[in-house]
Formats: sequence, structure tokens, C-alpha cells
Amino acid sequence: MNQSSVINRLLLQVEKAGNALPHPTILFIFLCVFIVLISGIAGAFGVSAIHPISGDTITGVNLISRQGLHLILTKTVTNFTHFAPVGSVLVAILGIGVAEHSGLISAALRSTVLKAPRQLLSFFVVLTGVLSSIAMDTGYVVLIPLAAMLFVSVGRHPLAGMAAAFAGVSGGFSANLLIGPVDAILAGISTEAAALVQPEYNVSATGNYYFLLASTLLISVVGTVVTEKVVSPRLGDYQDPQQAGDDNTLTTAEKRGLKATAIFTLLFIAVLLWGILPADGFLRLENGDILSSPFIKGIVTIIAFYAAVSGYIFGKTSGRFNRSEDFIKGMELSMSTMAGYLVLMFFAAQFVSYFSWSQLGAIAAINGAAMLQSLDINNSSLLLGFIFMAALINLLIGSASAKWALFAPVFVPMFLLLGISPEATQIAYRIGDSTTNIITPLMPYFGIIIAFAQRYDKDVGIGTIIATMLPYSIALLASWSALLMVWILMDWPLGPGATIFLNGQ
Repeated sequence: MNQSSVINRLLLQVEKAGNALPHPTILFIFLCVFIVLISGIAGAFGVSAIHPISGDTITGVNLISRQGLHLILTKTVTNFTHFAPVGSVLVAILGIGVAEHSGLISAALRSTVLKAPRQLLSFFVVLTGVLSSIAMDTGYVVLIPLAAMLFVSVGRHPLAGMAAAFAGVSGGFSANLLIGPVDAILAGISTEAAALVQPEYNVSATGNYYFLLASTLLISVVGTVVTEKVVSPRLGDYQDPQQAGDDNTLTTAEKRGLKATAIFTLLFIAVLLWGILPADGFLRLENGDILSSPFIKGIVTIIAFYAAVSGYIFGKTSGRFNRSEDFIKGMELSMSTMAGYLVLMFFAAQFVSYFSWSQLGAIAAINGAAMLQSLDINNSSLLLGFIFMAALINLLIGSASAKWALFAPVFVPMFLLLGISPEATQIAYRIGDSTTNIITPLMPYFGIIIAFAQRYDKDVGIGTIIATMLPYSIALLASWSALLMVWILMDWPLGPGATIFLNGQ
């Protein structure tokens, strides 16, 4: 598993360049200052653009002015409290925190993988990794070390198990069978960005749902093929069969808890179907519409409620929750982990607001769209190019939400003016962002992956992990991009009410 000197030098340069970047929060602070300064220049020189839809002249607004100072002083609090990604993700995390603290998520992950037939082990490991993103980062600390132990238990190399799990958890982070916090975060940022040129446009958390359903299967199959045909043969036989770690089989109490949770899940699904299937269902609007219904708009609340109740039921029936305070403690613990996110979102919210007030986003979008139109590049090629750009930048900036808060105010309105829906721009970003997570040392959990791997091979380093994961990254980037091109060719919706191109383009 020794890496060539060329690869090692390249990895060292990438790591050095990435470490030179500031923390994402510091980056947004710098960007806030930069936007204020640029707005002063734009205002002084009368930078403007003609809105292609309304015909109005949009002129840059100087934030280094009496009006700008008043805006900044009076709107700082509401910029943050009204920032769409903040409320949605915090509500979702409240419910998921209960499920995680009760042990439900860990037990469900272990139950899924432990029941996998040996010949389908790789597939189930990758699939479970993809599904684990509903619980944000749980898959990194639970599934990846568990996958190594499972592979050892059947005589296979533990690093192959870790690679398969890592590919699903991180490489397939944007896919899932359920709507989760990531969907709410990105949709909120996309809505804020679309408002720069089309204030009434709303991007739902379900806007990419149909595409992500298909993506879940695609990633599971591609990850399995790479594991079986590339990674496992390269790693070869594992010479030290000593199994490390604790017994990860489910206890009787956990099985009892999962059974009770499964019963509640069936009842919960039945109630949801009762509310949305009939034309006059109580989760539809009075006119029968479902796309703008409380079900779609309240999907984050529904998920949080389901996760919280499921976690409580599991905790009580498994014996994990002995006091009523345990339920609240799960929420408190989950919220305590969001401190860094809240600080980041505070400055991201200010940046988005400054960008909007200055009119620089709208002007950049209009002029950028005009330039792209003059180049006569078709929209499918634009989306494909955006995928590869996001994949490259992801090698240096790890936070998905931070990058999207940076990219969305420019690319969402720019592509929207060219007839590309915000949902399509968002899914292109998600593809690029996810597929290179597994090969960048700057990904927050990359060091943990190395630490897990060194339990089985003390010589494992950054180069080892990147060389192991690079085939997954290339295969996922190519196949996932191809899936989007097929989606475009077939003109399928990306989610409920979410087309790829607008106005028949």
C-alpha cells in the first residue's frame, strides 16, 4: 500500500494549500467586509444592470453610507433569526437528538448491517452509509468502525469495509430515502439566493427528492462494484484475523425497542397516507393541492416529530430512558453540538443580506447570465461544468453548507435567469460537493478515518486513505453526473413540483 513519491508530494501540496485557508466562519467575516467595501466602489461608479424580466435598472447600493450603516445596525439580529437554514435545521436536530441519545439510530444502523447476507455485505454497508446522513454525522462514528469489524468477522480486509462505509456516508452524503436536515439547510439557502431576482420563488426541502431516491440506489451499486472489483483486490487478504472492538450484536432490549419503534413507524406512515392520499386529506390544502400543502411545507417539523417520538419509544422500551429528563437531555445534547453551526450561520446570514442589499448579487447574476448566453453554452453543459467546479473547490473547503451559502447567491440567480431552476443548480452542487469529500484531508472526519484504520494497520496515512478512496470518487462523480444528464434528457422532475428547466427551456 506504499504510495509513489509523486502522489505523496501532490497530497502534501493539497494539504498545505488547504490548511492556509481560514476557518469558514473567518472566511465569511472577511467576505462581509469585502462586500461592504466593494459596494462602496460599485455605488461610487454607478454599476448597474437591466433586469431581463421587469426591464428595471438595478443600481449598486453603497453600504458605506448613512443608509447602509442604518441597515447593518438595525437588521443584524433579524438577518440571523430570519435566515432560512437556521430554524429548519434546529427544529430537525431537536427530534433527531432524541433518537440519537436514546440509542435508536445506532441500533437501527447495526440492525441493518448485521442482517446483511455475506455476499451482499458491501452493498448493505454502502447503502446504510448513505442512509445514515439523516442523522448528520452519526455514520462516521458508528458505521465506519463497525463495517471494519464486520469485514474482519467474515475474513475480509477491514480497510475494504471502512472504504465501503466511508463511500456511502461521505461520498453519498447528499442522497437518501428520507428528507433530512441537509435538505432543509440547502433549500433554505437556495430560497434566499433565488429571492435576489425572483422574491416569490421557494425551494422546498423536497425539491431534489425524486433524484435523490434514484441516487441512493446508484451510489449503493457503484460503491459495491468499486469495493468488490477495485478496492478489495488491491488490499488483498488480511493477515491478522484478530477482531478488535466490542460485540456489536443487538441486545434483547434493543431488539424490543426496535420492534416497538417499527410498530409506531407503520402507524405514523398510515396517518400520513390518510392525510395526503385522499383529495380532501387533512394534510392537503382545501383545494386539494399538495405541492404547497402543510405536508410539504411542514416536512421538517414532521421529521422532527417522528424522530423525537420514535426515540422516546425506543428509549423507554429498551430501558435507555429511565426518567422523563432523558428525553429533554437528548434535545439539549444535540443542540449543544450546534454551537459552531450557529456561529457560522450568523456570519453567513450577514453576508447573504449584505450581498442582497448591495444589489451586487443581482447585477452579477444578470451580467453573468448575459455573458453565458453570448457564449451559447447549453444549459446541460452549464450544469455539468458547475458539478466539476464544486467538486474541485470541495477539495479545499470542507463545509457543504458554508460553500453553498457562498455559491448560491451568485449561481442560483445567474442560472435562474438562464432558465435553470434553483433545484437543478442545487442538485448539481450536491453532486460535486459529495463526491470529493472522501479524498480531501480537509474533510473534518478525515483524521478520524485514519485513526480507525490504524487500529488494523499502523502504517496507514493520508496517502493510503486517499489512494483507497480515489476510485470511489472518480466512479461516483462520473456516474452521478451521467444520471443527471439522463434526468435532463428524460425531462423528469427533480422533486414534487421541481422541474430542471423553467419556461420550457
